[in-house]
Amino acid sequence: MADKLAMPRILIAGDRSSAGKTTISIGIMSVLRDMGYTVQPYKVGLDFIDPSYHTEVTGRYSRNLDGYLMSKDAVCEVFSHGSNGADIAVIEGVRGLFEGLEATSDIGSTAQIAKILQCPVILAINARSITRSTAALVSGYKSFDPEVNVVGVILNNIGGKRHAEKAKTAIETYTNTPVIGVIPRNDSMKISMRHLGLIPALEGRRRVADFDVNLGRIKEIIKEGIDIDRFISIANSAPPFEKPQENIFKPKHQEGKIKIGVALDEAFNFYYHDNLELLELAGAELVYFSPVNDRTLPVVDGLYIGGGYPELFPEELEDNSSMREAIKQASSEGLPIYAECGGLMYLTQGITTHVAGSGNYNMAQMKGGTFKMVGALPGKTLMGHKRVVSYNIGRFIEDNVIGNAGTSFIGHEFHHSEIIDIPADTRFAIRLERGEGIKGDLDGMLVKNTMASYAHLHGASYTGFANSFVSCSIRDQRK
Repeated sequence: MADKLAMPRILIAGDRSSAGKTTISIGIMSVLRDMGYTVQPYKVGLDFIDPSYHTEVTGRYSRNLDGYLMSKDAVCEVFSHGSNGADIAVIEGVRGLFEGLEATSDIGSTAQIAKILQCPVILAINARSITRSTAALVSGYKSFDPEVNVVGVILNNIGGKRHAEKAKTAIETYTNTPVIGVIPRNDSMKISMRHLGLIPALEGRRRVADFDVNLGRIKEIIKEGIDIDRFISIANSAPPFEKPQENIFKPKHQEGKIKIGVALDEAFNFYYHDNLELLELAGAELVYFSPVNDRTLPVVDGLYIGGGYPELFPEELEDNSSMREAIKQASSEGLPIYAECGGLMYLTQGITTHVAGSGNYNMAQMKGGTFKMVGALPGKTLMGHKRVVSYNIGRFIEDNVIGNAGTSFIGHEFHHSEIIDIPADTRFAIRLERGEGIKGDLDGMLVKNTMASYAHLHGASYTGFANSFVSCSIRDQRK
């Protein structure tokens, strides 16, 4: 008989994208941690930024759960593995509760994850300017898919006592669903926005003077507005579920010990923690370095340069010429290098920002101009009209540092840039069936052992990632 996992758990979903899920979630996580709970956070979907706040306030790495990229077994394994040593799991949903890949299925949605993990759901409602209509919303959400166990409501953006009383009474009278929290309309509950979402927590800590004060205010508002004891009771009501067999997070013993440098700073911090852990399980020692602040590249056998916002630190990256030159030389000498999105941009010849007439990326207050980058790859990065948010499906058409030709994957891309002035003879490692990529249906620019793409891959979906990269780095080490 399979082991059962009795993990108290709860999912905070929204009625829409602007429901306030992130601030409510991090506030609750903070309060629970103050109460002495070991809180394991999760995020539905492939976002990097919300999990950075989860990690900041809980002290445990947040993990992503996606029912389109991951099989049901993989979702359960990521959840089970991540929850080791935790007292309670708090999952933040994505967009509205039922938003997903398709109009007529729950694939890729918060609802799908709630059903897979048999998780009670708290629905956060943006109740600005509505009272009795909140009952209709709750009624509709509960009846739309009865398999999703909506057991409580948090009302957000409440204008005052009268507003709260009317909405709460309507919901509890017409839907028999308890309102466990009321959050007042308050600017303190907002986290600074950016052209691809929120400011990452790592950058916020380094750049925002009152960062800790803001998080503290959110925690106090949540502590006052939400019945935390009831929240915990609901989490404890989640039934035990069958503990999955561990297939993804198994150590893969390889001969040789290698070091992989991981770029991590305010410009590059979009990493799935699972990817980093899987590299370690495959035999790598991770060595963190900063392309913004460090002047020398550590001695490593491979480089992983993740996504982020290099366009917001172009002067700092350009001024750090010793780092740029070291990475370019490492690439030219054949060091295995894998870069995603922001890393791709950094490896091109340069980044041009502040393009006249371009889209809403200007809200990020970028410094205008053209700035030299590493130059390990052909082409230039242009911040412009494009805004791409999409799953992608592809296969490798050439052997590269993370896989062999013929291997397929599902990933995603999320960027506000494009690569221009690409020479006709540029090699690509990826052909996409779905997604934008770099040029037409091509992604994964390839120069020697450097491969850089707009596609972000998750190790619980593309399970060959870590072992392939470590194996390539070991082979390079032996040359």
